[in-house]
Amino acid sequence: MNMKINQTPRQVVAELDKYIIGQNDAKKSVAVALRNRYRRMQLPEDMQKEVTPKNILMIGPTGVGKTEIARRLAGLVHAPFVKVEATKFTEVGYVGRDVESMVRDLVEHAISLVEKEKRSDVYSQAYAKALERIAQVLKPGVIKKKANNQNPMQSMFQQFGLPADMMPEEEETEEVTAEVASQRREIVEQLKKGVLDNREVTIKVVEKNSSPLGAMGNNDQMMMLQSALDSMTPKKKTKRTLKVKDAIKVLTDEETDKLIDKNDLSTEALKMAEENGIIFIDEIDKITSKSDQGGQVSREGVQRDILPIVEGSQVSTKYGNIQTDHILFIASGAFHVAKPSDLIPELQGRFPIRVELDDLTEADFIRILTEPNNALIKQYRALLETEDVKVIFTKEAIERLAAIAARVNEETDNIGARRLHTILEKLLEDLLFESPDMPGQEITITANYVDEKIAHIVEDQDLRRYIL
Repeated sequence: MNMKINQTPRQVVAELDKYIIGQNDAKKSVAVALRNRYRRMQLPEDMQKEVTPKNILMIGPTGVGKTEIARRLAGLVHAPFVKVEATKFTEVGYVGRDVESMVRDLVEHAISLVEKEKRSDVYSQAYAKALERIAQVLKPGVIKKKANNQNPMQSMFQQFGLPADMMPEEEETEEVTAEVASQRREIVEQLKKGVLDNREVTIKVVEKNSSPLGAMGNNDQMMMLQSALDSMTPKKKTKRTLKVKDAIKVLTDEETDKLIDKNDLSTEALKMAEENGIIFIDEIDKITSKSDQGGQVSREGVQRDILPIVEGSQVSTKYGNIQTDHILFIASGAFHVAKPSDLIPELQGRFPIRVELDDLTEADFIRILTEPNNALIKQYRALLETEDVKVIFTKEAIERLAAIAARVNEETDNIGARRLHTILEKLLEDLLFESPDMPGQEITITANYVDEKIAHIVEDQDLRRYIL
């Protein structure tokens, strides 16, 4: 997997600036942590084992960019990333998710990243095989079934009285003449040109195994047992009648599965998760004993369960064991009631880099609405342009929206930039509803329009609490 961890801290911060306003200290911290990974890879192997990541604790209210910084960082370097909430875990012995599941989730994401790249690598080969299979169906040769070819698996199925449709199918051979082979080549060319796209064809595809353990829960042990059962269960084929263009997609996926070595995929994904994985633990302040009067033992127990994973331990997954020594952990919390010092001392020591994120101001909201590549106003304008409606926001309207967001955050719960989502949705509600019936129009959003749509909600304390 081609990782992009050789970017300089300055380059990383510049990329994060495209999506996140402010919070420069936090950006610098994660950029340095990323660069240290690159530096570690340049060291001799024996020294690499000794250099562990410097985990980060982000402190700040909700909606100021903590999660977004971590998520964008992982996306920037194509690293496996998972976000978990500390409050979802329970101490060993209690019913609920165990903390090791965060590592298994990370491995699953690594598997999907590696698989996506490998599928891309073999796509052209799989596509060619899919076309050949379609051509074989459209121009079959003479089919001959092998006689007396019952294999041990079929004998076992018969012995135990299992349904016949679960047995492996009998093997078939096909006699292909020179004329048939020539006609198939012509069909493949037609398939490539899309001439036969809308023709219907009946193909045999491998049926996906349903999970007999599904009703027993979705915990990690059940998933690992299900994986083992899947590997022992014979593959059953089923017939499907599809349009040719859809059949090509289905068969290309099936051929891709055959071309990918699952063992290589698992090995590569485990290594990627070990060396480049990022786990973001949110709401870590909620599992301190001071965060609530009830359940103190369980909360401290969760901290003690998290500790060995952050320190470095081996976790078993259905793909193999993974070491957590070099996974980068980023924890975050508002710490309104509790303080970082309320975490157990051992866990505090495992998050040596502390970063405090700033509350967002009215000026920040103006920038958030307009500057980032994914700015909300850009998103809404693009959505409405799909209906051929052009929307223009005046400078005064944007300033008014920012002022309203800052005021509502100050007078109710401070949810940071998330407040802009609720305000803009309410502001544009009527326009989003009516836009399909008004193509070709240009709408200008002014400060007066903002006041007309939402000012009365801001003034009414009860309405504001429930709507904005």
